[in-house]
Amino acid sequence: MSQEIQERVAELSAELHHHNYLYHVRNEQVITDAEYDRLFRDLQELEAQYPEHAQADSPTQRVGSDLSGDFAKVRHPAPILSLSNAFDEADLVNWEERNRRLLPADAQLQYVLQPKLDGLAIVISYEDGVLRRAATRGNGEFGDDVTANVKTIRSVPLRIPVDHDRGAAPERLVVRGEILFHKDAFLELNREQEAQGLPAYVTARNTASGSLKQKDSRETAKRKLTAYIYAIVDGAGDDLQSEWEALQFLSDMGFNVITEAALCVDLAEVARRLPDWEKRRDDLPFEIDGMVLKVDSFDQARELGVVGKDPRGAIAYKFPAEEATTKLVGVTIGVGRTGKVTPTAQLEPVFIGGVTVSNASLHNYEQVASLDIRQGDRVIVKRSGDVIPYVIGPVVGARAGGESAILPPETCPFCETALIQPAGAVDWFCPNPKCSERVMRTLEFFVSRGAMDIEGMGPQTIAALIEVGLIEDEADIFFLNAEPLLALEGFAEKKVENLLASIEAAKTRSFEQVLTSLGIDGVGSTVAGLLTDNFSSMQGLLDAASKIQLASESFAQTAEPLLAGEPSDDDAISKLRFRLRHPLTELVPRYLDATDLGDRLARLLKPLPSSADYLAALEDALSHLIAAARPLQSIEGLGPVLVENIVAWFTDDHNQSVLAKMLEAGVNMRAEEKVLSGSELAGQTFVLTGAMSVPRGEIKALVEANGGKVTGSVSKKTSYVVAGDAPGSKVDKALKIKVPVISEEELRALIGG
Repeated sequence: MSQEIQERVAELSAELHHHNYLYHVRNEQVITDAEYDRLFRDLQELEAQYPEHAQADSPTQRVGSDLSGDFAKVRHPAPILSLSNAFDEADLVNWEERNRRLLPADAQLQYVLQPKLDGLAIVISYEDGVLRRAATRGNGEFGDDVTANVKTIRSVPLRIPVDHDRGAAPERLVVRGEILFHKDAFLELNREQEAQGLPAYVTARNTASGSLKQKDSRETAKRKLTAYIYAIVDGAGDDLQSEWEALQFLSDMGFNVITEAALCVDLAEVARRLPDWEKRRDDLPFEIDGMVLKVDSFDQARELGVVGKDPRGAIAYKFPAEEATTKLVGVTIGVGRTGKVTPTAQLEPVFIGGVTVSNASLHNYEQVASLDIRQGDRVIVKRSGDVIPYVIGPVVGARAGGESAILPPETCPFCETALIQPAGAVDWFCPNPKCSERVMRTLEFFVSRGAMDIEGMGPQTIAALIEVGLIEDEADIFFLNAEPLLALEGFAEKKVENLLASIEAAKTRSFEQVLTSLGIDGVGSTVAGLLTDNFSSMQGLLDAASKIQLASESFAQTAEPLLAGEPSDDDAISKLRFRLRHPLTELVPRYLDATDLGDRLARLLKPLPSSADYLAALEDALSHLIAAARPLQSIEGLGPVLVENIVAWFTDDHNQSVLAKMLEAGVNMRAEEKVLSGSELAGQTFVLTGAMSVPRGEIKALVEANGGKVTGSVSKKTSYVVAGDAPGSKVDKALKIKVPVISEEELRALIGG
């Protein structure tokens, strides 16, 4: 009897696995839902009566049981890498050219092209053909163990191969895929939400992620998720030689693969196929945000290796951002920490590229005017890079006559200070450094991670302290004490104790970190590092900025006679006057190393003839300005506009007052003396771009500790560009001027580990 029960359990399990495969993978239904349910119930009853015969991979286990606590962390058998992006055919050509330089001259490159699914990455492990573990991608090294939940997804086989005629499963196989909602399943889910009076889910991808992270796998089982498998992570052995063979193998094992993948003989064929895929994207059963292009040969892919966290042998081609039209129903105004006023369009909600958009950037009022965007217009909205929605322009033909102009406000909506528009600027600014919104944004940045990193001082705490007048600027934070804080609602003794301890610890942040936290326009951690490499203290920067300001004022007084009079119609004279009005950005960089300054200045001033004595006076004023600006202007990586920003910030009365108070409070204002641990990189200059395995500041410190120098921009003086994840345009510039591009691993190899 026992043998008969065991055989019946095995028979029912095999039959249900087979029907799951037909229905969810091959879209074939050979029995009715009622018949399937009957088989399922029969198996459930047998397993309940004879639990000793229940199989580990039983179809009934897809429902699972509750998971308690947080998900366990799982180490992947190999790094689960991300992909760099291409946005047009030129990007693909550049990618192939970079790869060819790393391969033999006669290498023939074939490619596998397949849709880039917009879902949640999953890594599934099989042992002896049985699903043992499933984990999210996580950080690429570790993921969340979601095995019980993945077992509820019927397109994921619990045992492979599903069809035993396809051969035997490897002893161990780890695959990678994507979990997502088909479009119709997501619409059905939202209809159910609406029927229950619940809010609709906005994005299919986020909903899929949330569904997979349910603590109760029975809840996951209620969601009609689908999984597509597209890659082998580990365990396939040496039999497979290419991506194309791997896809066929995965299909043979019974995995749900994208059947419309294509093997392309060269990049030209890839380029020919892309427009067709873009046209078809709305007709596909699932959401895609582009195409994935992989070098077909495994040997070539291994030889190309990895740069940062991206395999060189694969790239994601992103489709152009999607557009939609909707009504502009209002405009809200934001004020940033620099005082810049930004208009944002409030829209009738519209679904674009998988998300519901209800507001979008209008950039600035000058662009609003040039595009003639009006309140009440029907507007075209685009999602740039599928992330940031912005208004392209109005649909003029849809106007009904009631639309109104969108004009910059005369005063700041937060402090009622009159707005200003600096000469030559397109943006309007609130000039009041004590504006509540500016203070709020400034303080949010100042205390954030990567800046002063003051724990326990989130937006709500900052707003509460501003409201009761305990802080008006960054320096006030360091004068807070327990008594007034404890009197505030929500400030318990332990919270206050922790906050004050974090503030005290922030006083010892590095000089570089303090500079970064000040929010000077254009001064991030890299530029702050350049400044601390050349100035040992905050006072040194203040003195340098003061000298530049005095020299600029002296030059302006000397140049005043050339600037007087009516505006000229002569283009040459207008350009010359503009340069004289902006000597720090227009003249100093041009004549920084000039040995014949007098002669060159005389040639420049030809449109405005002057006496020899006047030319000599102007030359002397410009010489003093060049000498004053040289300590900043000669720092590689600091452009003239950035130098001007730095000078403007350090010569501002309010900012000087804040720095004086911070110094009084004991905040560190001096650079530490750098101790070299080696000289392997002596005399070499590096540019860091993209995300690294550790914060970029640590990579910078590593370079400097071994005698190297890190700058923010690529030039012919750059020794190497170190490229991490999603490196951007700096790599392209480096390749264009033939600067070597290396990975983080290659950098570490240069210094011996």
